[in-house]
Amino acid sequence: MAGTGIVVGEAELTDAWVALQAGADPVARLGALRRAHDTFTAAGRVERPVRPVVADSWRRSARARVSPDGHARVELCDDDLGSYRDSHPLARAMPVVRELMGTYALDGEHLVAVCDAQGRLLWVEGHARTRQLAGRMNFVPGARWAEAAVGTNAPGTALAVDRPVQVFAAEHFRRPVQQWTCAAAPLHDPRSGRLLGAVDITGGDGLAHPHSLAFVQAVARAAEAHLALLAPQPPVTGSALLYALGRNEALLVAGGHKLRLSRRHSEILVLLARHPEGLTGDELLCELYEDESVTPVTLRAELSRLRRLLGPDLLHSRPYRLTAVVDADFGTVARRLGSGAVAAALSAYAGPLLPGSQAPGVTRLRRRLEDQLRAAVIARADPGLLADWAYSPWGEDDLAVWQALDSVLPAHQRPAAHARVRELDTELSAGPGR
Repeated sequence: MAGTGIVVGEAELTDAWVALQAGADPVARLGALRRAHDTFTAAGRVERPVRPVVADSWRRSARARVSPDGHARVELCDDDLGSYRDSHPLARAMPVVRELMGTYALDGEHLVAVCDAQGRLLWVEGHARTRQLAGRMNFVPGARWAEAAVGTNAPGTALAVDRPVQVFAAEHFRRPVQQWTCAAAPLHDPRSGRLLGAVDITGGDGLAHPHSLAFVQAVARAAEAHLALLAPQPPVTGSALLYALGRNEALLVAGGHKLRLSRRHSEILVLLARHPEGLTGDELLCELYEDESVTPVTLRAELSRLRRLLGPDLLHSRPYRLTAVVDADFGTVARRLGSGAVAAALSAYAGPLLPGSQAPGVTRLRRRLEDQLRAAVIARADPGLLADWAYSPWGEDDLAVWQALDSVLPAHQRPAAHARVRELDTELSAGPGR
């Protein structure tokens, strides 16, 4: 979609999550899936060509005693629905969702739906005739489409497994839904990583394509990024912000003032922010200096200069510690990563932590954060996230990431990544003496 920063058909995802690969025959697959569905509902046995993600979802649906027939139940009506969704965190993301998906839904006669973390549909918008048809199976605002309530469906299953998923026709557990195809992606709070709900695109067989899943996944990432921009910053009073990613000299914002720190002072602030309980002089000495001949006197002089710069109320001694709550950018990345919000973590990652620092404590922290984020990006196998890393200054020579990107791109988008993989392979084979 031009001007949105989103590439429809950005990638062809793995077989496990894409219902129908480009070029596959939907009619033949539909017949085989209907037979497999009949076998499962009659005998509890999964047969080909049911994908593992769908088979697992069918089993969960059966354990939840979901009937293969029936309709979703409406749980929120009228004023209750209106007040609930107006106060829901995802209400602030709806302008972005509408901007990116509205025209696409109308032109393709699709529906755009956003649900909460319990699977209750809060917004269902799009083509009028399609909305009317979907209303017959209660795909309407206020209805609960959690997997445990209505069985396998894209928004419900995306919530259950916490990742984007596409569901095609007879892959749906309930028969009244089997004329539809849908793709959905979960939405998370960008600060805490908490699951907020899911965004879904629903329509006919035309959505049975890898592009629809890549598209809805990109919309989810854009919505999370928008929420991150709207997230309130920590209060200035009694707190401080520390920016140390992608820069050799950290920036401290405290008391309404911005202070650019020297390289050594940047290292000290990073280490003390990482250890709010404080560090003794000996501990800080070991964390800062590779050279064991550096004396405590040198460190005390450096800390004395830093205290004069910051003021006596921010830096205390015995042990050395910061008296204000410091919200560091590298801490934000670590929290988001720890909660599983990989896209939000990468969006906050401005580059390696104090990249020029040789302080042992900073080097360990820099390597740990970079390795964890890099591993999470590779494991997520999201082409957008992989491309963000690969085309960054710190990822341009990362062979493993380029290989991962090359493996998930469709054939027509692969040449550039494939060429970069060959180039890096050649450079590594030649060795440092090339």
